Amino acid sequence: MIIYGKNAVVESLRANKAIFKLYILDRFIEEAGEVELLAKRANIKIEYLPKEKLTKLCGDEHHQGYIAECADFTYCELEDILDYAAEKRQQPFVVILDGVVDPHNLGSVVRVCECAGVHGIILPKHNACPINSTVVKTSAGALSNMRIAKVSNIVYAIEKLQKVGVWVYAVELGGENIYKTNLKGALGLVIGSEGEGIGQLIKKKCDGVVTMPMFGNINSLNASVAAGVAVFEAVRQRGGY
Repeated sequence: MIIYGKNAVVESLRANKAIFKLYILDRFIEEAGEVELLAKRANIKIEYLPKEKLTKLCGDEHHQGYIAECADFTYCELEDILDYAAEKRQQPFVVILDGVVDPHNLGSVVRVCECAGVHGIILPKHNACPINSTVVKTSAGALSNMRIAKVSNIVYAIEKLQKVGVWVYAVELGGENIYKTNLKGALGLVIGSEGEGIGQLIKKKCDGVVTMPMFGNINSLNASVAAGVAVFEAVRQRGGY
């Protein structure tokens, strides 16, 4: 997989991800920046190229002069997310995405979740965006520090969470005011796609539905914005950890 953008590359290096080779803008050759220092410590080969070749390599001119050729993203198991929360001695905090297929939305959600201390994200194996270069770039490097599980069935995943005491809420219209809902303790938040929302079977399996009150003429939010509002309301209630 190709990842690009300075933050994405730096965070991948810091997280000791499997990087085979780095491509850096040739005018940076005189600068010994953080990327170069981290790469040299890890014995990663660096090749300096002009901007045009870097753009051709990643298919996007917004590479900021840094591209890495690395191994594909490694998904974890749902149990790994729960184990991570236990290691931190915290109540599990999980975000579940249903039908989010846009890579920019997924990347933004990953960034929100990592900044908020969410322990992991759950995606369905089907009808979900794969982890690709755009997701990595949009997450601004957050993907390197986020556990993401892919499951065959979201409903079964929710049942597993509920069995270990996690309360799961669907974030959608028509529910209880999110600011009046207790989001403390073990928590799972389900975010649906902007167009289709959350599937009916998944919504029925949830312990409740929470809604952000809106006061304009438009009654829906972008999936990543909805995730940001919901996740940080939970962080506020949980005392900012």
